[in-house]
Parts: sequence; C-alpha cells; structure tokens
Amino acid sequence: MSAITRDEVAHLARLSRLALHEDELDQLAAQLDEIISAVAKVQEVAQGDIPPTSHALPLTNVYRPDEDRPGLTPDQALAGAPAVEDQRFRVPQILGEEQ
Repeated sequence: MSAITRDEVAHLARLSRLALHEDELDQLAAQLDEIISAVAKVQEVAQGDIPPTSHALPLTNVYRPDEDRPGLTPDQALAGAPAVEDQRFRVPQILGEEQ
C-alpha cells in the first residue's frame, strides 16, 4: 500500500477546514500512514467466515424498562423558584430589545 503524501494531508486539511502548519503536515502524513497500515493488517487477518462485531464481549442492557410515573404539578415545580410569572420561572433578561 502506498504511503499517504504530504499533499494528500494538505488536501484533507483544506476539506476539513483545518489550518495546519508545514511541520504538522509531515507529522500527520506519517501518523496517517501508520493508521492505514494497521487497518490493512487487520483486513488481512479478517476471514470471510468470521462475523463482524462491534465489541469483543457481549453487551446486555442494564436499563430499567420505561414506566409511566406521576410527574410534578406546575405548582410543585415552581415551589422552589425565586421568582414566578404566569406559571413560569422568571429569569433576568439577557438580550436587549434590539436583538
């Protein structure tokens, strides 16, 4: 497999809208080449009879089942609020009228 070139890294950086210095291009070209080589090695080992997996170990769901529960009434939700207006939390205005 051919090594990724400095020009290809610069092209990818432009597409990604990343501003990279000249020395970073050389460094990233070497790193990306190592990554591509590692992926190629894994592809060589992978056999057609082995199913793809996302995890090495089986995962189980540890969440509880969804159940309806009673919620707070508006009065209960607003009980601890420092200021209330029209059954809503009253907060200081942060944007001016001109915006």
